[in-house]
Amino acid sequence: MSLNLQSLKANPGARRRKLRKGRGIAAGQGASCGFGMRGQKSRSGRPTRPGFEGGQMPLYRRVPKLKHFPLINPTSFTVINVAKLADLKAGSTVSLDSLVKDGIVTSPKHPLKILGSGELNVKLTVQAAAFTASARAKIEAAGGTCEITD
Repeated sequence: MSLNLQSLKANPGARRRKLRKGRGIAAGQGASCGFGMRGQKSRSGRPTRPGFEGGQMPLYRRVPKLKHFPLINPTSFTVINVAKLADLKAGSTVSLDSLVKDGIVTSPKHPLKILGSGELNVKLTVQAAAFTASARAKIEAAGGTCEITD
């Protein structure tokens, strides 16, 4: 006898008949089909979604809140403190390009953000992508203006 697809057959007893639930007490799984009387797990359909922990914050949502999980799309800035702007000429416009020309910024890879460390008493028009609250206050206190660029 040759072995081919048509001659393949399961071993005797390997395939059991499907249990027909809810077909009377004699069938073995009658009425409530072995699911008990009431409750979430006795209802039709899947009782809960995969990963559900009874309302507790599930593991797949807890894990990213732990340490050492990187941000997916972090915002990066080229940062500079207000103290570095104090040496510039009064009334000049400060932008990322002008700071590169003056040699204050050496690697302008990201948008400019002004931080508030240091003192400033020169009137400047500063164009940057972001300002900290203290930096904005110090620039405006010196008589300058802050312009947000995109």
